[in-house]
Amino acid sequence: MSIISFSSASASTKHPIFTNNPSSSSSSSSSSLTLRTSFLALPLKSHNKNNLRFHFPTRPTTRRPSDGLSVCMSMEAGIGVMATKLGMMSFFEPDGKVVPVTVVGFKEGNIVTQVKTDATDGYSAVQVGYRRVRDRKLTKPELGHLEKAGAIPMRHLQEFRLESVDAFEPNQRLVFNELFKEGDLVDVSGTTIGKGFQGGIKRHNFKRGPMSHGSKSHRALGSIGAGTTPGRVYKGKKMPGRMGGTKRKIRKLKIVKIDEDLNVVMIKGAVPGKPGNLLRIAPAKIVGQNIPKS
Repeated sequence: MSIISFSSASASTKHPIFTNNPSSSSSSSSSSLTLRTSFLALPLKSHNKNNLRFHFPTRPTTRRPSDGLSVCMSMEAGIGVMATKLGMMSFFEPDGKVVPVTVVGFKEGNIVTQVKTDATDGYSAVQVGYRRVRDRKLTKPELGHLEKAGAIPMRHLQEFRLESVDAFEPNQRLVFNELFKEGDLVDVSGTTIGKGFQGGIKRHNFKRGPMSHGSKSHRALGSIGAGTTPGRVYKGKKMPGRMGGTKRKIRKLKIVKIDEDLNVVMIKGAVPGKPGNLLRIAPAKIVGQNIPKS
């Protein structure tokens, strides 16, 4: 904070930014005033308050320290695996109820490629590789990283941040049947199907205009903001644009069936992406059980 003292007969002592300075002794009728500001004040040659110019510095960009809650929220409830979406079908339960399920298969992989600890990397996580590929499909740094762990060449590498990684070691194979069982709830992440550039009706479920002959607006967006105030379009306005092709997580899906002979898993409901897409399956986070309450 900078404090600037000057004398001015025209300045009013009732102004909120001016305060009397009793420590200053002056025989003239003008009172010594102190200008207190929370910014850098740069006065010109004239002491007239109307000619003062102030320089407003930019606010320093300080990063907020991460609290313990955000760290806990970023952790997984347990180790997970990667899989491949095969498609959807109907599953008949023993009581005859029909359940729509997504069939998920597994290619070669789900091998631990690196174990990260607080001492070496500053946080605890397990890196898992999935889907074997040819050596020429990877770069030399990627091959060197996998050879260091003794793992085969794999296309996808993902991390699962855990509280404890003592039970894992490099080149350890993760088997879905040993990590999950039928009836468990899982969180499934994947990339949604890309739709390309779409209008507001398909992208945001807008209503269409009248379809009569006199209407000039059938599927058009319409008004997007006031003309005078604020005189611009607010950020985040729902408008036509690129739809799909983003990462999406579906939470708390139930594992209906685990078929060890076919090496597939049936998960109730739909998951992101089209057949052949990569999926990330992890134990579902449940507030109060495996993640803290806010």
